[in-house]
Amino acid sequence: MEIVEFTPEREQYAWTFGGVAPIRKVKPGTVLKLWTEDAFSGRLQSASDKPSEKLDMREVNPQTGPFFVDGAEPGDTLALHFVDLEPARDWAASATIPFFGGLTATDRTAMLHEPLPELTWIYQLDREKQVVVFEALRGDFRVDLPVEPMLGTVGVAPAGREVRTSLVPDMFGGNMDTPEMKAGSTCYLGVNVPGALFSVGDGHYRQGEGEACGTAVEGAMNVTLIVELIKGGAPVWPRIEQDENYVVVASSRPLEDAWRSSQHGMIGWLGELYGLDPLDAYQLLTQISQAPLANVVDANYSAVTKIAKRLLPTGEAYGGMHRYLREQAAKL
Repeated sequence: MEIVEFTPEREQYAWTFGGVAPIRKVKPGTVLKLWTEDAFSGRLQSASDKPSEKLDMREVNPQTGPFFVDGAEPGDTLALHFVDLEPARDWAASATIPFFGGLTATDRTAMLHEPLPELTWIYQLDREKQVVVFEALRGDFRVDLPVEPMLGTVGVAPAGREVRTSLVPDMFGGNMDTPEMKAGSTCYLGVNVPGALFSVGDGHYRQGEGEACGTAVEGAMNVTLIVELIKGGAPVWPRIEQDENYVVVASSRPLEDAWRSSQHGMIGWLGELYGLDPLDAYQLLTQISQAPLANVVDANYSAVTKIAKRLLPTGEAYGGMHRYLREQAAKL
């Protein structure tokens, strides 16, 4: 396996999906060892920092990439297997940002009340214990929380020459913010443009389902992934395969439409895996699926449909690609 290491300079970040020239060309089968900056571009570093003073909202969710995958054509399926996600700093940040979050007024849910106060929490990472430390800003409470690294933003260039901000999730992936995007997972994305033009970023040291305030424990990340290409078979919505689960992520507004699309996507996947009629798959999914929220704070909301493999006969998604990539990862 060819191994490519890449740490972007600040001027090399991508801030959109689509509309950005590739930073590198890679071949299927390549191992990428990448560094990604946190969602705040490293600008929130202390509890005294206010997002409105420190952040440039044009430069949030910096992406490492995009990468041009040789041979990728529209209609193909890009497979990204995340071998390892390792915090790149010993601290991370979270914050309440004016008119941003699930429990405040926004520009789309307009209210007359003032925005919530701007606060910044800094989490210290204890690598030996593998925890981040939550410390209350208005009291003496503190608690250790297990580190559960994930990537909030993984995606390809959209179709139709669209250029979408790295804050938004949609069919191309993007800022889905699902904890299922963790080490050991394989993400399948439909290719929309030659080369796929994928990028990754927005590392979270941990996050609750739904990401209620709109920011996780945001930190820089060392990312090791393997790139593979499957000819044809492009899924409508991003899919994730793990050793234990099949996962579909869909994004829309209102939230129930995101849920519907993720359920619909899983019905289609069950049909591919087992030859099930859509209504049989609908009935089966109704009895065995889980539906955790990914995020409810972006321009689109993201919902997950998740099915445990132990409840199903052995399947061969994409010809066993996930198993193959797990074997390749073990060689590293």
